[in-house]
Amino acid sequence: MKKRVLLSTVIALLTITASHAETEAKADVNTANTENGNPGKKEEVFSKPKVSGFFIGQYQYSDPDGESSNTLSVRMLRLTVTGRILNDFQYTVQGQASGNTENLSDSPRLLDANIEWQKFNQFKIKAGQFKLPFTFDNASNPIDVGFTNFSQGRQKLVNASDRSGARSSNGRDIGVQIQGDLFPGSDGHSFLHYQVGLFNGQGTNTKDVDNQKDIVGGIWIAPINGLRIGVFGWTGSYAREGTITDEDGSTHTGVLKVDKQRYAFGAEYTKNDYLFRAEYIHNTGYGFKTQASKDDSESDLTINTSNGNKADAFYALASVPVIGKKGFIRARYDLYRKAAKWDSSKTQYELQFKYILHKNLIVTLEYALVNDRTLEDHNYNLVDAQFIVRF
Repeated sequence: MKKRVLLSTVIALLTITASHAETEAKADVNTANTENGNPGKKEEVFSKPKVSGFFIGQYQYSDPDGESSNTLSVRMLRLTVTGRILNDFQYTVQGQASGNTENLSDSPRLLDANIEWQKFNQFKIKAGQFKLPFTFDNASNPIDVGFTNFSQGRQKLVNASDRSGARSSNGRDIGVQIQGDLFPGSDGHSFLHYQVGLFNGQGTNTKDVDNQKDIVGGIWIAPINGLRIGVFGWTGSYAREGTITDEDGSTHTGVLKVDKQRYAFGAEYTKNDYLFRAEYIHNTGYGFKTQASKDDSESDLTINTSNGNKADAFYALASVPVIGKKGFIRARYDLYRKAAKWDSSKTQYELQFKYILHKNLIVTLEYALVNDRTLEDHNYNLVDAQFIVRF
């Protein structure tokens, strides 16, 4: 009997609380409308958050240097929350997990946390943690990319598994950015897009170390609807704090940094489910010898001089529909030269079939011939199968 009374009391309290919260929310909306000079108008002040996400399951086989391996894995799980405030502000929060809690590249982590003022298409301001405005490839999401992963150039030179040694950041950093679309045409597309931002230069979830910001930006023209031709630039550094050994053998604690001077250019054409894109990326600047995979690894200040201070990458891809709007044949030539020399190159020749069973369920099957000139046996095979579930 006491349990029933207690349960009834709790239910009553929850009902009263919910009713009170709803009344307060309505009052907030009415107050905002009155202050804006629109009494009685139900203008949305804070939209209901929208929750979405996806996960990717993966099977992969490869046989570098004649030693085969195969594995099943959950490549990634992502959850995203978006919404609007005062109509003109959009916020995004996104997290990712891959099931590994020991490595910064795979452990659960925050990807995006930003807000953007979007009142004018010609001028928008974004602040927080988000994707760097560098290359067309980085702006894509893993579902749209469709291959085993992003291009090698994006992974090594755009804050993923970055050549500088910075922690894996999925092409993102913390900063503030302006962007906009100018000169709209009669068909609805804009002829010019620009974007430029100021960033810490350390990657996601990390404070600035050398108190010097990276400047990253791009601009592209769209002479016709579906065609983009763009150039991108990046100047900055990645820094670590640790023990520095002087020429006389003495040591002291200090900050050491490597430069990131990068540029890229490329073009993309999309029409009627056809996609063609190619990009070239160039880097000047050394990297640290160790990749930041755990917090303590960022105290290693050893510079990797063996790779030199230059690297470059190029990829070209095509996607062609073969079964209505559901089946696609996709191909990609993907080259990365970690020392900007051919004997340091890794090239992937990829062919993939992608099938959309439903807008929320996609499957892919890919074969790639990999030519890695840093291995004794340059050529090896890679087979990759994935399923993608949206929700």
